[in-house]
Amino acid sequence: MSLNDIAKQMVTPGKGILAADESTSTAGKRFVQINIENTEDNRRAYREMLFTAPGLSEHISGVILYDETFRQSASDGRKFTEVLGSQGILPGIKVDEGLIEMPGSPAEKLTKGLEGLPARLAEYASLGAKFAKWRNVITIGPGTPTEENLRENARIHAEYAKACQEAGIVPIVEPEVLMDGDHDIDACRDASFKALTYAFEALNEKGVEITGMILKTNMVVPGKGKRVAPAEEVAKETVALFKKVLPDNLPGQAFLSGGMSDLDATANLDAMNKMGPFPWKLSFSYGRALQDKPLKTWGGKAENVSAAQAALLHRAKMNGLATLGQYDPSMEHA
Repeated sequence: MSLNDIAKQMVTPGKGILAADESTSTAGKRFVQINIENTEDNRRAYREMLFTAPGLSEHISGVILYDETFRQSASDGRKFTEVLGSQGILPGIKVDEGLIEMPGSPAEKLTKGLEGLPARLAEYASLGAKFAKWRNVITIGPGTPTEENLRENARIHAEYAKACQEAGIVPIVEPEVLMDGDHDIDACRDASFKALTYAFEALNEKGVEITGMILKTNMVVPGKGKRVAPAEEVAKETVALFKKVLPDNLPGQAFLSGGMSDLDATANLDAMNKMGPFPWKLSFSYGRALQDKPLKTWGGKAENVSAAQAALLHRAKMNGLATLGQYDPSMEHA
């Protein structure tokens, strides 16, 4: 399959991406909520519950994995990558190595992991990875984001994306303007405009094939400390921004949930797609917004697996319908 073929499969209408690439420490924070120990066996059992949900491929096109998970096997001995592949679900891999403070501007962050990246990508490709993910974060606050931070994050993303494509892997480019703070929706829109403008400038300068990548960015929303904007406002602001900055040959944009509730993430995506069609597909790449209810339903107990899987499948179906503009809140209780 070509990079473009894989990218288009990732944003197949009616489907989206499950982000299950939590690091070991992040998994531990999730497990604290359900009072279970953060062990490799528990992490493996949790991921197996997610990946073996019957019918998962009806609304999930790909799953982003963490290095540990990429190498783990299900209880039947099959690698998780095989479990997903057998369902027609594309396995992906998180390849960034986390955040560091930006020199001279410690309130802002850069993402590390470029050193040794080509070799790591070659190994992941040999193990079956079809796409990769790299997250940069943009902070809104007093004096931020700075021009220097936006441009350096864009440069790093372009280096990563080019390395992915040279390894035969589709890059997910994820510049996230954080919801943290009490900024208004205008500040998010302005920061997002700059982040995306610089990102595509850097990608083009580096020679990245836009037809062989997926964007994963935030919706235009107010900061968490401000208010929750109605879906129609989020959709209007986000679509207007995208029409200004996204190239028509981009296969698709898979939204991150960024701290939104699972219901808000679905409703906002649906409101946007009701405004379509667009040159690019608007899909989802959710972590917490897909996993929150399944995690709490599972609770680390084998007897809860079926109920937890049902919760995951319901959330995936709702988001799948949202990619078509066919979601309605009444479906939550049908």
